[in-house]
Amino acid sequence: MTAPQTVLVVEDESSIASFVALYLKNAGYGVKAVGSGGAALNAIAAEMPALIILDLNLPDMDGIEICRRVRKSSDVPILMLTARDEDVDKIIGLEVGADDYLTKPFNPRELVARVKSVLRRSAPDRRREEGDELRHGDLVINAGRREVMVGDDEIQLAPKEFDLLWELLDHRGIVLTRDQLLERVWGYTFAGDTRTVDVHVRQIRRKLGDASPIVTVWGVGYKVAHDRTSAPAA
Repeated sequence: MTAPQTVLVVEDESSIASFVALYLKNAGYGVKAVGSGGAALNAIAAEMPALIILDLNLPDMDGIEICRRVRKSSDVPILMLTARDEDVDKIIGLEVGADDYLTKPFNPRELVARVKSVLRRSAPDRRREEGDELRHGDLVINAGRREVMVGDDEIQLAPKEFDLLWELLDHRGIVLTRDQLLERVWGYTFAGDTRTVDVHVRQIRRKLGDASPIVTVWGVGYKVAHDRTSAPAA
C-alpha cells in the first residue's frame, strides 16, 4: 500500500496543533508536529513533507522567515496560519511564497479541504510536460522547468505566481474573473476573499516590469492581451 502523505504542522499552541493533527490523521495523512521554527527547519532538512502548515507567530522566528528559507531550495506547498485578520500579514505571507493562508480561529474541516486542494494542485501527475512553453513578446515561460525568462534574464516567481501567470497566458485574449482564477490556480474559491489574486498579480507585475502581459479588466478580473503592446501594468 502507498504510504500516506506527511503534513508538517508548525504550531506552538499545543491545543491547536493537537486538533489539526487529529483532523489530518482522520483524513488519511501522516502528521509530524513541532512547536518552533528551529525544529521545523530541522524536520524539513531530515525529510521533506508533502505540505507544511506554518503558524505566522512562533517563539524563536516568525513564519515569514521560515517560509523564505524553505523557498530558497523547495517549492513544497505551504499553508500559513495567522492569528490576526490583517491584510498585511496575508500579503507578506503570499509574497514570500506561501500557497495559502487561514486566519485563526478556523474550521478544521476547511483546513483539511484546503490541504487536499493544495496537494491536488501540486501533484506530479498534474504538472505539465517538460517541453510545454508559452511565449509573449520577450517573455518565455517553461512549465516543466518552472522557469520564467525575459530575454536572457531569469525571473524568480513564487509557485502560485508561476501558476497564475501560466493560466492567464494559456487563456490569452480571454477575461478570467478572480473567482475563476482562484478555482483554476488554487483549486477552490475563498469565502469572497479574491484579494489573493490581486496580491499575486501585483507581485508578478513588479517582478516582470515592462514584460508583464497582464491586463486588468476593471470590475471583472484579468486577461493577457494578444497584442503585446496593449498590456499596460496599471
